[in-house]
Amino acid sequence: MAAQKSAQPAPGKHAPDSARRSEKSRRAIYDAALALVVEAGYPKTTIEGIAARAGVGKQTIYRWWSSKADVLMEAFLDLAERSAPDAGPEPYTFPDTGDIAADLKLVLRATVDELRDPRFEVPSRALAAEGVVNEQLGRELVAKLMQPSLDLYITRLRAAQEAGQVRPEIDPRIALEFFVSPLAQRWLQHTGPISYEYTDTLVDYALHGLAPR
Repeated sequence: MAAQKSAQPAPGKHAPDSARRSEKSRRAIYDAALALVVEAGYPKTTIEGIAARAGVGKQTIYRWWSSKADVLMEAFLDLAERSAPDAGPEPYTFPDTGDIAADLKLVLRATVDELRDPRFEVPSRALAAEGVVNEQLGRELVAKLMQPSLDLYITRLRAAQEAGQVRPEIDPRIALEFFVSPLAQRWLQHTGPISYEYTDTLVDYALHGLAPR
């Protein structure tokens, strides 16, 4: 009975808010994982290191995630949401104003903003570089981080086909690479500056072609 009494909150006091404590721990783990992958690289980032940096037990991490890859994927998705300054309440939607060129330019400009945000750029480069040499991680990056965005491009391009703005025989999955791949290459390999002017030009070239009209 004594043990049971001591476990009760004292009069006038409230029991700890476990939901708030869990969210605080989760946020600390996200921040620790992203910081470590930047400082040490993906191979040297460990669950133990993330736990120590976050000030939590590694059992806490394993209760929520099965591997460091899963931690980093979720941390990165969270970072992407926080790094979209003008995304509004629904950052992962593709506008459909009826003007495919305008909609593509708007989304690509937002992508430029994200890629130039230091909070996003540094850990993103670390993960992308590791994904090149680590095939399993690379596939996970595509499946969990890139594919949802690519699907939005596909859906929007199909709507443009139905509206007669894009040829019906075009494969949207291939077509989206005209916009996404050149931007990713410039950003990853520093082959040139990324800017609104650059992505606007990508859209114009892709939609109107290179041959004389």
